[in-house]
Amino acid sequence: MLFHPEGLEFAEVRNQLKFHLLNFRNMDIHTQLYRLREMLAPVLDTNAFYQQKLTEAGVTHPNDVQTLADYRQLPFTTKEELSTDQVSHPPYGTNLTFPLERYTCLHRTSGTTGSPLRWLDTAESWDWWGKCWGEIYRAAGVTSADRLMIAFSFGPFIGFWSAYHGAQQLGALIIPNGGMTSDQRIRAILSNDVTVLIATPTYALRLAEVAEQDGINLPEETSIRVTIHAGEPGASLPATKHRIESRWRARAYDHAGATEVGAWGVMCEPQAGVHLNEDEFICEVLDPETGNLADEGELVMTNLGRVGMPVIRYRTGDYVKLKSAACECGWGNRVLDGGVIGRIDKAVIIRGLNVYPATLENIVLKFPDVREFSARVYGTGTLDELEIQVESTHPNLAETATAVAAAIRDELGLRAIVKAVPLETLPRSELKSNRFTDERHP
Repeated sequence: MLFHPEGLEFAEVRNQLKFHLLNFRNMDIHTQLYRLREMLAPVLDTNAFYQQKLTEAGVTHPNDVQTLADYRQLPFTTKEELSTDQVSHPPYGTNLTFPLERYTCLHRTSGTTGSPLRWLDTAESWDWWGKCWGEIYRAAGVTSADRLMIAFSFGPFIGFWSAYHGAQQLGALIIPNGGMTSDQRIRAILSNDVTVLIATPTYALRLAEVAEQDGINLPEETSIRVTIHAGEPGASLPATKHRIESRWRARAYDHAGATEVGAWGVMCEPQAGVHLNEDEFICEVLDPETGNLADEGELVMTNLGRVGMPVIRYRTGDYVKLKSAACECGWGNRVLDGGVIGRIDKAVIIRGLNVYPATLENIVLKFPDVREFSARVYGTGTLDELEIQVESTHPNLAETATAVAAAIRDELGLRAIVKAVPLETLPRSELKSNRFTDERHP
């Protein structure tokens, strides 16, 4: 649909905002702004953090945000200012709309991009999280008849806690496995006839590796038919996705979300990208330098079902690219090509080239004999060097190293020093991988 705010023609709005048609298609902006105004009523009344931010921007009443143009005048929210607020007003900061006794869940971010944030949910907003995960399950064909293993430690990091709540709402059987070793989880998958595995891409591959070491043929001995992944870009990377699907003989689905934002990314049955859940989030893709709307850039989001501790125009730091074509699944919400391409703050400049760790992963893991890898960038005084270690099952390790180096040179135009190392040399992770290290001094 096209948006026609009162008193303005569409062409005028387009010229004023330099809005791409892609950013209009299938957005029910009227409904989104109505829900935003509903949320702003209590937020402007009692949430000290957003009272100050919005008042300084000239917004003192929900009805001050009537059009998309009004919305785009709202100030950004950044993780840095949320973190500063929590440091200044410990332990939870001032982004609280209700008295503390209204909140029932406490989680925190993983801390991979700075100090962990503590995040609170009310019973209502936690149910909203579960509803968002319900969309993920629906798109992947998961039903109440399935048996799920959510392979996760269930510590303070929010991780897959929300996946657990969504599965409870769905009515599926969840196999408990917190505190188990990888061997124990494999045995639990077998003994409970688990049909759906939920894990980071890294850990799904680690479980497959452990099963192989134990002489277990996963495709033949398990009933896993669907795997769902989050926490890393891997499940949208063709090489990693293929590796997961071939080792589990199951369809791998990507999902994206964040502790402070919610579960916003859904991969549908055609698996042609990751849908933005625009039923529950207002989403923008902005050029990180100019702030203008773009087809490719930083994802900025407002969640619409988390009144107790919301984020409004939150700069996620995720680099994404909108697809120009509608998805064949028929769901109107826009699609990200390749899901989250990477973190803007994780892009590394090597000899003048922007390199995302996910791009490197997609190149290296195309080689079936490579089990694991690690990469580091260091300076020699005159040039930056990219060195990669790969574990390989190939009888000639040097041949693998040469082939990987050639692929990086051909696809990135970058020379890399590639060294093959024995199996089980490199570290493994049960959550997010940490394969990339920048050793250069800032």
